Amino acid sequence: MQVRDFDFDLPSELIAQEPSSERGASRLLFLDRDTGAVAHETIVALPTLLRPNDLLVLNNTRVFPARLIGHRASSGGVVECLLIRHVESDVWEALVHPGQRLKPGARVVFDGAHTLHGEILERRFHGRRLLRLWTNDAAPIDDVVDAIGHMPLPPYIRREDRHDDRERYQTIFARSRGSVAAPTAGLHFSRALLAACAARGVQVVEITLHVGYGTFQPVRVERVEDHRLEPERYEISRSAADAITAALDERRRVIAVGTTTTRTLEAVALENEGRVVPGAGWADLFIYPGFRFRVITGLMTNFHLPRSSLLMLVSAFAGREHVLAAYRRAIDERYRFYSYGDAMLVL
Repeated sequence: MQVRDFDFDLPSELIAQEPSSERGASRLLFLDRDTGAVAHETIVALPTLLRPNDLLVLNNTRVFPARLIGHRASSGGVVECLLIRHVESDVWEALVHPGQRLKPGARVVFDGAHTLHGEILERRFHGRRLLRLWTNDAAPIDDVVDAIGHMPLPPYIRREDRHDDRERYQTIFARSRGSVAAPTAGLHFSRALLAACAARGVQVVEITLHVGYGTFQPVRVERVEDHRLEPERYEISRSAADAITAALDERRRVIAVGTTTTRTLEAVALENEGRVVPGAGWADLFIYPGFRFRVITGLMTNFHLPRSSLLMLVSAFAGREHVLAAYRRAIDERYRFYSYGDAMLVL
């Protein structure tokens, strides 16, 4: 299967640079995965598209302000750092710019309400570095990062982050700190929308997948089958696992909100004979056409990048031709794309 088969042309003006005026105000494209039929709705119509006793599964990860801006301790030159994975104690894997000038032993300083110090320990692939962080005043590193860091908006949002992004690039049910990217399908939910789903008789449960930088990782190979995803940390509580198991046993629909939720549920089920069990671990399941879904029977998601692993996942669930045809309709109808854009519901 060729990566180029998942390409499409997207006018740059349809890439959303700002969130909608308020949560629940976005458009929703409804796709029938069996027939390919498309209908145009709004997010507030979601409860009417669901059935009583459907199970909606959310990802409650919390994005932290992982982008740090500082300077080299030696020269004062500007340094930008994106923390992408906590390795151990005070050591992180990070993307650092300008990476070529920051060799092992180089020190950097990030100033703000507190001062954070860093030292490059090791070079890694694709411009990554191992970075040790510390403070001089014994303030917890996570607290300092939260105070002085910037929200890690995706690279296709071509503006600097603002204070309001700390709230809008975060779901209202975000609880578990650890992501460097938002589970964007969840950004559409307001408290009123969740209440309307509950009033409809829809059951809602939460799981956690900490979204890593790999969600933006380009597919650098020509054959889809040769691509690999980076592992991401997940956690499923006993109550969530029990609710999902009950829905599967009772043949009720399980609808994942987001590709992150989908990857977690299907990865756990793949390792446990089709069952979703409680626990924590690392998931690196790459879903592309030909994959057999064991858990989800519905998917709510945003519109994704051409040639991306996320587009391949949606195509695996709904069929490549159906999905690309729906994307063409969305472009014709001027839907807003990517993280701050509109949504698609596939049932």
